[in-house]
Amino acid sequence: MILRPFWLKRIEESWRVAPIVWLCGVRRVGKTTLAEGLGPERILYINCDLPIVEDMVRDPVVFFRGCSKPVVVFDEIHQLRDPARVLKIGADVFPKLKILATGSSTLAASKKFRDTLTGRKRLVHLAPALWDELPAFGVTLPQRLFHGGLPPALLAPSKLSAFYREWIDSFFARDIQRLFGFRDMNRFNELFEYLLRQSGGQFEVTKTATALGSTRPTVESHLRALEITHAISVVRPFHGGGQNEIVKQPKVYGFDTGFVSFARGWDPLRQDDSGALWEHLVLEHLQAHFQDTPVRYWRDKTGREVDFVLAHRRDEVDAIECKWDPGAFDCSAIKLFRSYYPKGRNYLVTPSGDRAYDKNYGNLEVRICTPTALSRE
Repeated sequence: MILRPFWLKRIEESWRVAPIVWLCGVRRVGKTTLAEGLGPERILYINCDLPIVEDMVRDPVVFFRGCSKPVVVFDEIHQLRDPARVLKIGADVFPKLKILATGSSTLAASKKFRDTLTGRKRLVHLAPALWDELPAFGVTLPQRLFHGGLPPALLAPSKLSAFYREWIDSFFARDIQRLFGFRDMNRFNELFEYLLRQSGGQFEVTKTATALGSTRPTVESHLRALEITHAISVVRPFHGGGQNEIVKQPKVYGFDTGFVSFARGWDPLRQDDSGALWEHLVLEHLQAHFQDTPVRYWRDKTGREVDFVLAHRRDEVDAIECKWDPGAFDCSAIKLFRSYYPKGRNYLVTPSGDRAYDKNYGNLEVRICTPTALSRE
C-alpha cells in the first residue's frame, strides 16, 4: 500500500472541525486505498455497494452503538437509499465517532442529502498523484505526465489504451447516467473527449456545440456534469474591470494528464507535449494545496496571458507561469499584468532543480521554483 500522508493529514484536520468527512474524487483515484491507510486497527470499513449494508444501517442507532472502532468508513455511500439520515444520526448521537464517507461525486451527496448536514461535514477532494507524491509512488515525472495520476495507470509497466477507454465508458455508466440521467453515451463522451483534446485552451459554448453538431443547452448541461464530477476543471478569468482584459471566457482542463495525452494520441510524448502537460500538473498541485483560493488565469484581448493567478487578498495577487524549460520564459505578460495589479508575488514554476531562487527581469522580480516550494511559501 502506498501511503499518501498529505491527504491523510487533510482528513485528520477536517475531523478537528467536523465529525463527517466526505472524500470525493473520480473513479480509480484511490479513495478506498486512502481510507484503508487510516489503519485497520482504527477503522470499521463498510462497502455500500453490497446489498446487505442497507439492512445493516436500517436502524442507525443500533448500528453505530455496535461499532467497536473509532472511525467508520462508508465507501460509496451514495449507494444507500438515505445516506443523509445515517450520517446525521451518527454525527449527532455519537459525537466522539469519526465518519469518512466516500463517493465519486459531490452531486451524489447533494441530491440524496435532504438535510445538508451543515456544520457536520467537510469536503476533501482527492486528486490524482501530485507532483510531490511521485517519490512515494516510485515513478518519474515523464511517466506521471504520460500515464496520468490514477494509481492503476501510473504504476502500470506500459500505457494501455484499453484502461482509458474502459474508464471513460464506465464513468458514464456508473456516474453520469446514474446521477444525471443522461441517456446518450456517445454524445456525452464526444464532448468529454473533445474537451480533453482542447484541454488548457479557452472554451466557448456556441463554438463547441457547432463543432460537435450539438445544441448549446446540451453542451452546457454536459459540461456542468463534468465539472461537478471533477472530470474537468473550469478555470475562470481573473479581471478587475479593465477594458482590455478577458472577463468571461473560461479555460477548461482535463482532470488527468494521462487522459489528455490519450485523447490527443500523444504516444510517445515529445518535448512540447511535456510542457503542455506540466501546466496541467501545476494546476492540480495548486488546487490541492490552495483549496480555499480559487485558481484563475489572466489574459488580455491581444493574447498576452498569465497561466494562473491566486488572489490571496483583495489587493494582492500572485502571478504564476509554468514552464518545462525555464530558459523559454518570456516575462512580458507578467510585466503587463503588474501594470494592472502591482502588488503580489511572481512565480516561474518549473520541474528543474530543487532550490527556489529569485531572478530579476529588469524591474520585475520572479521566484523560480518547483511546485513544492510554491506550496510552502
